Amino acid sequence: MAEIKPIRAWRYNDQIINDIESVAAPLFDVVSAKQRAALYRNPLNSIHLSVPQQPNAADRAKNLLAEWKRNSILVQDKLPGIYVYYQYFKLSGDSKQYCRKGFVCHIRTYPFKEKIILRHESTIPQAVNDRIELLEKTELHGSPTHGLYTDKYFELEKFMDEAITNPIHETEDYQGVRDVLAIIQDAAVIKKFIAHLKEKTIILADGHHRYESSLVHMQQRIAANPHHAGNEGYNFHLMYLTNTEAGDLRILPTHRLVSKLHDFDPEKFIRELSNDFIVREMEDANTLNEIIAGKKWAFGILMKDRAFKIKLKPEAFASMRWHFPEVVKALDLTVMHYFIIEKILGIPGKNQRASENISFDRSYSDCLTKVIKDEVQLAIITQEVSIEDVKRVCESGFTMPQKSTYFYPKVISGFLFSSIKEEEFQLPDYSSF
Repeated sequence: MAEIKPIRAWRYNDQIINDIESVAAPLFDVVSAKQRAALYRNPLNSIHLSVPQQPNAADRAKNLLAEWKRNSILVQDKLPGIYVYYQYFKLSGDSKQYCRKGFVCHIRTYPFKEKIILRHESTIPQAVNDRIELLEKTELHGSPTHGLYTDKYFELEKFMDEAITNPIHETEDYQGVRDVLAIIQDAAVIKKFIAHLKEKTIILADGHHRYESSLVHMQQRIAANPHHAGNEGYNFHLMYLTNTEAGDLRILPTHRLVSKLHDFDPEKFIRELSNDFIVREMEDANTLNEIIAGKKWAFGILMKDRAFKIKLKPEAFASMRWHFPEVVKALDLTVMHYFIIEKILGIPGKNQRASENISFDRSYSDCLTKVIKDEVQLAIITQEVSIEDVKRVCESGFTMPQKSTYFYPKVISGFLFSSIKEEEFQLPDYSSF
């Protein structure tokens, strides 16, 4: 099963960078263009390594990394460790304080066919190619992907809870999430983590493109290395691991926005919905997302001045013509993409991923604003995907529809970097790992 290793992370030198928050960065696809521009203006921000700017992005990151190492802006920890990472957050409309607990380590890069690391989404080839080039040039993991393991007995949490009382980094991001990092360097405890994960399979939650780039990079290096032994740095990937059984693992909904459809007729659309759905018009659109919550095959429809709650008729489900296993067909999002987007709006499933008519928004209020302002023709409101659904789909060997999951909160970059350059990856001779 999954093999993990402690790492000697590269981190910002606290003698030079005394405000870690100024060099941390959210994942590239969760911030606005204005926020990204502000991050790029700081010449020491981690975004210059994790998502370098064009032209010659990978070469720029390679040269900058060498400069930061040479000038001790980044320094490597002397001892290997497991890096404990907690995220404290609240959700909109909920007063509860959540804490997602996890740890960052190296994990062996497994081909998906080995079914040790399981994916639930497909990747976009161009995005993978960009990440491969960056990894080839820098031999650095700029931010961890997010993986999930299952442990209903919570055997590792007591070690993490103890470590987090002595943090080495702490920030608060633009969404109010408090990110805290600590380190475990006790060899006996680290061995418990290694032994525990040997029994586990891992679900890839976030970072499918980065993980696949590691996989391709590894395969290329193996092919070019006649002395490949299996313990080289290129065989490993940086991952943040969290427990699926924790109540603080949240998967937020991603709503669909539809625009630029020729000859779109709202009245005809509603009439055709009633063929497969129970359709109920709502007087107050502001609570539509709450009304559908927890109801199977239920969605909200927002248009400029009308709002509807719709629910698939049970007998309609049998008419689905997509050839997926039952566990994928029964997903709310599969139902939505088939019965609404393909069958009524006329966008075939094979074209939906690249369709210019479909966009995504995680904010219900944003969706409401966009339909009122006529920026889009309609919004299809979805609900949270359960971790149990994710598990079942992964076990089936298939993937979910695009933009199915939004694990919240996202991991930030800037707390630590992981080198797979051979002389920096290998642990000291005195290490027992």
